[in-house]
Formats: sequence, structure tokens, C-alpha cells
Amino acid sequence: MREAPSLILASSSPRRRDLLAGLGVRFAVRPVDLDETPRPGEVPRDYVRRLAEEKATARRGPGELVLAADTSVVLDGEILGKPADEAEARAMLGRLAGREHTVLTGIALAGGAEAGDGVRALVEESRVRIAPMSEEEIAWYAATGEGLDKAGAYAAQGVGALFVEAIAGDYTNVVGLPLPATYRLFREAGRDLREFRS
Repeated sequence: MREAPSLILASSSPRRRDLLAGLGVRFAVRPVDLDETPRPGEVPRDYVRRLAEEKATARRGPGELVLAADTSVVLDGEILGKPADEAEARAMLGRLAGREHTVLTGIALAGGAEAGDGVRALVEESRVRIAPMSEEEIAWYAATGEGLDKAGAYAAQGVGALFVEAIAGDYTNVVGLPLPATYRLFREAGRDLREFRS
């Protein structure tokens, strides 16, 4: 059997690290810092895919396979990124409360036999319904600080689960790394994610 390349996760997200580690996969973490400003006229699906591809190809070394992802919350066609502060988190939560929104994650894999050492990418979509929230609940949750480093200002896997009424689609996509899609992406690139297990 051929030797597996080194797997690199190009992300500083502890949620992505936990999801990948939960599979028993061996990997190193190498965060990539990019300008994440959407381009003029760029639609959300293209935006998350582009950022994932840019992260995956930013600093790949020889003999490495680099996995990258970018997750955005989309409401009424608008990308809701990470809030700048608690006040912006309250505003985002106020908009999401009592409504359904889309979570898009672009994932990209740089390298792989079938990819010709290029990059493959796809976008996974889930729908999330947030319960109606009172002003007091919004202020309380924003004050926990949990959502300050997360798109849309909430975490479905944390305290924010109190307000997530329903998820249509892959739960791990909402957390930040859609595992079934990641497995599929490895196969398309001529690799098997299972070969990276300890």
C-alpha cells in the first residue's frame, strides 16, 4: 500500500480540529490568515468555496495533503460572518431569532493522486431554524461570549443548542466541517480519509 502523505488542517477552529480528531485521524494544524472580505457581487456559495480553496493552497509543502474549510451563515442572501463585538452579536441573533437560515461550508483539499496535486472543492448546505428569542435571552446568550468567534454569532454544539429548533442537512456542516462531504472529497482526490487514522 502506498504511503499516505502528511495531512494538514489549514484552520484555527477548535471545532474542526475536534471533528477530525474524533475520527481518529492523524493531522497537523497550520492556520492560514487571509483577507476574508467578499468580492463585489460574489454570491455566498462562491465565497465559501473560494476561501476554502485559497486556504488549502496557501502554504502546502511537498508530500502534504491540505484540508481547509470556510463556513458562513446566510440570511436573506446576506453573509453573516463573525460578530465584531457583543453588540453586533446581539444584532445578528435578533435577525436570526424565529427564522430559518442557511449554513454553507466550502471545503477544499489540495493534493491527491486524482487531483494531479491540484485542488478539489465542494460546498455543503444545511438549513437551521432558530427559536424565537426574547430580548433578555438574546442579551444573555450574547454575553456568554460563545458566539463571538463564530459565523452568525451562535454555536449549535454549545449553549446555543438551547435555541436551535431544527437542522435540515448535515449537523457537522453547521459545526464547521461536514464529515460525509469531507470523506467524499478525499475519495474524489484519489485518497481515503480512513488511511489517515492512527
